Amino acid sequence: MSDKVMSLADARGDALKATAARERLTALFDADSFVEVGALVKTGCDGAGVITGYGLVEGSPVYAFSQDSTVKSGAVGAAHGSKIKKLYDLAYKTGAPVVGIYDSNGAAVGEGLDAMAAYGEMLCWSNNLSGVVPQVSLVLGVCAGSAALVAASADFVVMSEKAEFFLNTGDVESASDAASAAKAGVAHLVAKDDAEAIANARLLLSMLPSNNLSAAPMCDFSAADTSALTAAAADIDGADLLEAAAGIVDAGSLLELQKDFAGGAKVALATMAGSTVGVVVASESGSLCAKGCTKIARFVTICDSFQIPVITLVNCQGFVAAPNHAFRGGVREVAKLAHVYAEATTPKVAVVMGKAYGAAYITLAGRAANADYTVAWPNASISALSPQVAVAFLEGDKITADKSRAQVEAEYAACEASAFAAAAKGHIDDVIAPEETRGAVLSALDMLAGKRVSTLPKKHGNIPM
Repeated sequence: MSDKVMSLADARGDALKATAARERLTALFDADSFVEVGALVKTGCDGAGVITGYGLVEGSPVYAFSQDSTVKSGAVGAAHGSKIKKLYDLAYKTGAPVVGIYDSNGAAVGEGLDAMAAYGEMLCWSNNLSGVVPQVSLVLGVCAGSAALVAASADFVVMSEKAEFFLNTGDVESASDAASAAKAGVAHLVAKDDAEAIANARLLLSMLPSNNLSAAPMCDFSAADTSALTAAAADIDGADLLEAAAGIVDAGSLLELQKDFAGGAKVALATMAGSTVGVVVASESGSLCAKGCTKIARFVTICDSFQIPVITLVNCQGFVAAPNHAFRGGVREVAKLAHVYAEATTPKVAVVMGKAYGAAYITLAGRAANADYTVAWPNASISALSPQVAVAFLEGDKITADKSRAQVEAEYAACEASAFAAAAKGHIDDVIAPEETRGAVLSALDMLAGKRVSTLPKKHGNIPM
């Protein structure tokens, strides 16, 4: 065997040695589908500290990089950044998702500004591809400093319990673990170990289209059990509305995201008739807080980017009133939510299960604010004002010795604020029995499948940040 062949074999043998970074990529991709890119790239005599390549996830092409903490602690330098940039460039040209697996102690400080430039290119590419191809960050080790900015820029962040995720060293003790990241809304899913985290990433990718021009993948499905809908209708304020949503979407398809962030609002991916949808619950507590508005707005933006229909389940009498609420960002977050719903051109179906008053109705279910199709359950209450406020300001003269305030409020709710009154005025499209919800939503989604909207020419909307 020639010296050249021996040199090639030695080089490949060193580059392809077994590490946790390589094992993670093997677990992410379908069996025998991973192809490495840039295996021989080095920094001096050492490897680049990252493994990059492509393969199949559930039969669809995906690009991925996995930081290798066994090579200079996975330090990010010029060679490291160039390999990841190459991957983003390929994703840009071919329209396939990108998965980043993070396990690095930070920058290669010896490379100075070259290391900073590498981070800058990673961040630039990640944000330029945002809304073009799905991006998933898997934080399985340390993800610190500038790397945290890149990881958090992805559409979805999945963490293992042992991982650390922070921007500044001062965050390490107070907010670096997975539980803290989940409570802050940074991590969408938290898994007990690498294997579960990678399985979650595979599940997410299987539900997402390859890019913003592709249709969502189809899967086998079975119809849901609608008993949860009947139970929810009997006690709407005490019901778990995400559990009720399980009676609308395909059986066993709900994947809740950001579970530990702003619990009153819930978001999930699911399938209906085998096609991916986004589910928004607004809200289980009866009103939305600023964090809940942010959570829903972010989720709807992602769904809209990839033309994933949004189903909004509404039981919201308004937005949380708190001391100095407007000056703590409350008004801004509500305005952000309204902006996102109005601007989104993906199909939007709303189901008013309980209350929908004032700004909450306008934002989440109002046809005038760009909802495509809105239905309500018979006991739903839809009004510009809650019955209590409406009676206080408009119906006070009806309170007499023979008719109490509570009776007047009940009368207002039954007549002026009923679902039938809203339907009679054309503000909602139909009133349906709870057990009919799945069929009604499926029919609406079929009707909206060919939805195409031409918006005004502009660079982008100025969302209230």
